[in-house]
Amino acid sequence: MDIGLFFVYLVACGAASATGALFPTGPWYEALTKPSWTPPNWLFPVAWISLYLLMSAAAARVAGVEGAALGLALWSVQIAFNTLWTPVFFGLRRMRTALVPMAGLWLSVTATCVVFFTLDLWAGLMFVPYVVWVSVAGALNLAMVRLNPEVAT
Repeated sequence: MDIGLFFVYLVACGAASATGALFPTGPWYEALTKPSWTPPNWLFPVAWISLYLLMSAAAARVAGVEGAALGLALWSVQIAFNTLWTPVFFGLRRMRTALVPMAGLWLSVTATCVVFFTLDLWAGLMFVPYVVWVSVAGALNLAMVRLNPEVAT
């Protein structure tokens, strides 16, 4: 793994994570009805830091592999959807609309994982927790739309 490339991908993840600071949860989110299986608030930053490190390492591992262009293009698509979801959900407070970038995120993360598995076993494995987390996040987004129909736009 090229450590320089790792840090390049980590910077991209840092830009995506900055949306969390720009659009914090706040009282609006706290007042929403949430499903009983909502992860505790402390878990979100721990999970995202871990995922961003794994995502960056996975991309850096495949970057030098022959035929990695599709996987890295998909990686770029998923980080774009990752960056977009927070401003839509928390910034615009459009829970229903946020399902669109969430669907794009899930599809692109899953596709990236599949392609990474064909290029490098460890890179593929590093993306599995991200697929799981985005699956939970998508289900949580959908559940919150259903539990809060009066504010879900």
